[in-house]
Amino acid sequence: MLSPRGSEQDGYPDWLDRLEREIRPSLAVRLRIWCRRRARRLTAALGVVLLLAAAAGATGYGYRQLRQPAAAPSPAVTGAPATAGPTVPPDVFAGTPAADWPAGAAGIVLPPARPTGGFTGAEVSAGLARVRAAMLTARLDRAFMTGGSPAPLLRHVAPAARESVRKDWSTETIATYATRLAPDARLTPDQPRTKGRFTYRAVRQADGVRMLEVTSNFVWVYGFRDLGSRSGHSVVVLHDEIVWRLPHAGDVARADRGLWLHRMSSYGSGVDCDAVKLGLIRPGGLDPAGIGSPEDPDALYDPEHPIELPVSC
Repeated sequence: MLSPRGSEQDGYPDWLDRLEREIRPSLAVRLRIWCRRRARRLTAALGVVLLLAAAAGATGYGYRQLRQPAAAPSPAVTGAPATAGPTVPPDVFAGTPAADWPAGAAGIVLPPARPTGGFTGAEVSAGLARVRAAMLTARLDRAFMTGGSPAPLLRHVAPAARESVRKDWSTETIATYATRLAPDARLTPDQPRTKGRFTYRAVRQADGVRMLEVTSNFVWVYGFRDLGSRSGHSVVVLHDEIVWRLPHAGDVARADRGLWLHRMSSYGSGVDCDAVKLGLIRPGGLDPAGIGSPEDPDALYDPEHPIELPVSC
């Protein structure tokens, strides 16, 4: 049986049923900022087609990483040139809170899997692994991030959920849960730094469908080559909180089995607002007004920092 529209039986208020877009007022802050909010809801009958409620939102606030002044030029050397030693590339994350974070996939650590709400320990373990695999593709796979197709990410979600991802591909919404690099953006060789946590629980739809709900809350820090920066590089910080759902295989049709994006929210710092509107990520530029940021930039690296922020592009 279909869940009634606006029902709060699944724990979410009825305003999530309406497509909404909120554009927050801009502030003349020193550095670029971005914001996006969107909601979508999908419902259908048990055992035929399960379309899970999904509300997507993104808020953003950006700043440039300019902690480190350019090194002073070396004094002129006279006489025979010395033999050049090996060049040590600069540590793009030095001086940031992410300097000692795990690199890449090492920072995405799953919690112990335990039986919960009708799901066995093995089913929970498999569900957590599917979420992690989707995150590795969406945020860390360089071929995906620089490619022009959502296909690598589509393989991780339920067949019936793929059309929503396709629709998000060239919009701001994709940046809420995946990283697409602008064509002119160049990552440094450093692996992105990651930090965050997972929680999970079992929930039941009003129509009786059992679902494993996994919430991921992670910060992703990318190093970029940036000729506009005094150091020649800059960082972009993305913080997302995503609620993933996996229906119990025995409760739904084959097309609905697999991973669904239920709710997404995020902010980005150090990003170019114009690129984000196209679903792309590149380092952002300074605001000509030169007014200082209203909060400590380091706070935006904290996975516990609120996703909702008071400013936008």
